[in-house]
Amino acid sequence: MSGNSVKYLFVTGGVLSSLGKGITAASIGALLESRGIRIAMLKLDPYLNVDPGTMNPFQHGEVYVTDDGAETDLDLGHYYRYTNSPLSKASTATSGQVYETVIRKERKGDYLGKTVQVIPHVTNEIKRRILATAQQEAGTEVVIVEIGGTVGDIESLPFLEAIRQLRLSEPTSSLTIHLTYVPFLKVAGEVKTKPTQHSVQALRAIGIIPDLILCRSEFPLSEEVKEKISLFCGVPLRAVFDEPDVSCSIYEVPLTLSKQGLDVEICKLLQLADKKAELAPWEKLLESMQHPKGKVVIGIVGKYLEHRDAYKSVFEALNHAAISLGKELQIISLESDRLKEGDLGHCDGYLIPGGFGERGWEGKISAARYCRENRVPYFGLCLGMQVLLVEFARHVLELEGANSTEIDPKTPHPVISLLSEQKEAHDMGGTMRLGAYPCRIQRDTRAFDAYGKDLVHERHRHRYECNNSYRRAFESKGLVFSGILDNGTLCEIAEVKDHPWMLGAQFHPEFQSRPLMPHPLFVAFLSACKGKK
Repeated sequence: MSGNSVKYLFVTGGVLSSLGKGITAASIGALLESRGIRIAMLKLDPYLNVDPGTMNPFQHGEVYVTDDGAETDLDLGHYYRYTNSPLSKASTATSGQVYETVIRKERKGDYLGKTVQVIPHVTNEIKRRILATAQQEAGTEVVIVEIGGTVGDIESLPFLEAIRQLRLSEPTSSLTIHLTYVPFLKVAGEVKTKPTQHSVQALRAIGIIPDLILCRSEFPLSEEVKEKISLFCGVPLRAVFDEPDVSCSIYEVPLTLSKQGLDVEICKLLQLADKKAELAPWEKLLESMQHPKGKVVIGIVGKYLEHRDAYKSVFEALNHAAISLGKELQIISLESDRLKEGDLGHCDGYLIPGGFGERGWEGKISAARYCRENRVPYFGLCLGMQVLLVEFARHVLELEGANSTEIDPKTPHPVISLLSEQKEAHDMGGTMRLGAYPCRIQRDTRAFDAYGKDLVHERHRHRYECNNSYRRAFESKGLVFSGILDNGTLCEIAEVKDHPWMLGAQFHPEFQSRPLMPHPLFVAFLSACKGKK
């Protein structure tokens, strides 16, 4: 790091998982950007999977996709929604990726016959990736690095050792924020600081002394509690902050942290220019959320709804659109594999998100048919577009047995089939159509009304596509392919012509929605839903 003008801010976690390190790191990024500081963000994940692409959504939540096709942890979605940080394959690193790189170098002889060890070879590779994050865009001033897992996890140790080494080389250019948990015991009627004390002790035992301690809690902490944490954890009182549960939305967090002066303290410690924070857009956003005018009820028909993080970006994109329209959003979850007659008809509109596999397929088909026949707004994402096409083929084109070859390889009418480049692919990980592709929008369509332009770039994650052999038949019965791969033939957007709003997108528009810049398709969908119940 010597001679490098870039500053590094490390976010570690203790006591337990699911404290919200991703939201906290993203909120810190938003605060620094509000002061005119250019940032980049990196997520270090300790698991041995190369990426989360093959992991069960119930275990790990959604897979977020970047423009350059990286399948990443859902925290990169938080980074995108809160900040303007560049996001790419350089913004994420897993133990699997790190060890794979080290082993590949060893096989090539790059280590000149040396014994390959965690220190220094693995830690050097981790440091290389941290430093490379700053090179994505010119002018980056601060790199925020979130270390996944919890202090004390054996798999996190190489990452913590790497940041210890980085901090040792140039301490004035880096700082560590430790996010911990301060529970309230109802029986005792007391806030307990001991878990935080033990967590900080574990961090100090491996050579990292936190500069700031950020305490997650149900309620704001008293000065007395903060003084105790300061004393027993060896940090100044001004370096202890709390992050209580928010009442309205996770988008309150940047404002909550700013009110305590967290961004001011970070700028002091990293010797950054103390510019005034411009938080008016976030304040206006919060004001809109707190005073909605009307309500919109959306039914989501999927198979991972027991775990909301499995569709994290979808929920957030709907929320962004509702805020922009000044509406309160109510989401009703409908498990597609348990969908019964009578479950539909209680919402202003229905959305079918992406997914894989046969389970719940017929339930989704039923939901699409209900929306088409009853002229209820419908929005299909990735698999949801394929559902729209199969339902239309079965009940409008009257193609008996029409299906996707993913669901029925022997279907007599494969209206959805495997991408041509996928037919020889055998590995599951990283072999789909991934990343951003250009889509040409047809004028005088619902899609064009939403986007207001001819060309857009949207992110994909799928193996199957609309079979163009059926395209003419679809069009003859009123289906419009309003978005086509630019300079290609892949059908990107399909919509039912004589319907208030029934549209499917082969891509994932939810990945490019922000609270301060909602995605136009989601805004158009909710606009069509208002008052339709």
